[in-house]
Amino acid sequence: MKKYEKIAYQQNYQLIGGLDEVGRGCIGGPLVCALVILPVDYDNKEINDSKLLSAKKRQELAQEIINVAIDYNIQVISPQVVDQINPKNASKEGMLKCIEAIKTKPDYCLIDFEKLDIAIPNSSITKGDQQSISIAAASIMAKVYRDNMMVELGKQYPNYGFEKHKGYLTKFHWEALDKYGPLPGIHRFSYRPLKKDK
Repeated sequence: MKKYEKIAYQQNYQLIGGLDEVGRGCIGGPLVCALVILPVDYDNKEINDSKLLSAKKRQELAQEIINVAIDYNIQVISPQVVDQINPKNASKEGMLKCIEAIKTKPDYCLIDFEKLDIAIPNSSITKGDQQSISIAAASIMAKVYRDNMMVELGKQYPNYGFEKHKGYLTKFHWEALDKYGPLPGIHRFSYRPLKKDK
């Protein structure tokens, strides 16, 4: 999980920023991006793609990352913006906002899948959250932050079960949409299943 970091360190880069997003495939809720800079000598075999970890383990690791990270930043892209500019561009916008907002600027970025037009040297890695500890840490931070947001949405809109499906189109979610209709500002009306309701 440190192969790409080691390559960057060998080129004298010290502040390696891992970038990832979560919630791109959801039909409800925001898209969340995170940027994490870990210390050069830090390693943790438990840090992996957030999708491969239990919710409890993600929460534990998110706290660990907060404690050890040189710096991190999280950005939320609303469902309305996702609808306006599409999920791919929303992912890029969120990542760019992370780079802009973080106090400690990375001198090299490892990016999950996306290619960003930035001045900072960078690498785009397919399935990066399973190959880079920095990207995996970002995926954990983004996932935990977004899941917590969806739990709060579940309290506000108890009929929709956001705390369970986190905005993905499960059978329960589809039945709730059919019964109560999509929520403006919460659901993504550009996504095919909801386009007819727009």
